Amino acid sequence: MHEKIEKEAKFYIRDLNRIEQQIKDLGGVATQPRVFESNLRFDTHERELSASYQVLRLRQDTRARLTYKGPANPSSEVSARLEYEVEISDLTTAEHILEALGYEVITIYEKHRTSYSLDNVELSLDEMPFGEFMEIEGADAHQIRQMADKLNLKWENRSSLSYLGIFSQVKERLGLSMRDLTFDNFSGLDIQPGHLQLSYAD
Repeated sequence: MHEKIEKEAKFYIRDLNRIEQQIKDLGGVATQPRVFESNLRFDTHERELSASYQVLRLRQDTRARLTYKGPANPSSEVSARLEYEVEISDLTTAEHILEALGYEVITIYEKHRTSYSLDNVELSLDEMPFGEFMEIEGADAHQIRQMADKLNLKWENRSSLSYLGIFSQVKERLGLSMRDLTFDNFSGLDIQPGHLQLSYAD
């Protein structure tokens, strides 16, 4: 298990392949090849965690992890949240334990993620059902902004929203009723920047 204050900024990307090549050209080291990731978000029946801006999540990619995130710091220039995470051996059993404690899956969300490390900064290239994104995670806002500048990303176009926060906006603008943020659910939909209320950063 580890505890940390997760500090990151999210950017909506037009050309993820070009960004990845930039990272490689700058000496970035691949820490995780492209992998499919499935996330189960849990809450109580009364949605107490969501109401208090807390996250309880099970994630499966090349390994399974249980994660808790606290509320974001509203005064931070980037997203800053307390995070506890532990690797687990059996996601299905962990799901049953959470359900026995009164939690239920409120949404499932998917992505393909490729990860790099550059100058002690974590770079995640994310292919989401509604578009391509990059997350920059570092020690503080200054370090994160330095990396954004190095990659020629527009700092003012960063987003502090979670993917589920963006998903909520997309559903509202398109009148969608789906529960889960999956590739199957978004198949055939033409998602535009206006639907996400975001501008490209690259």
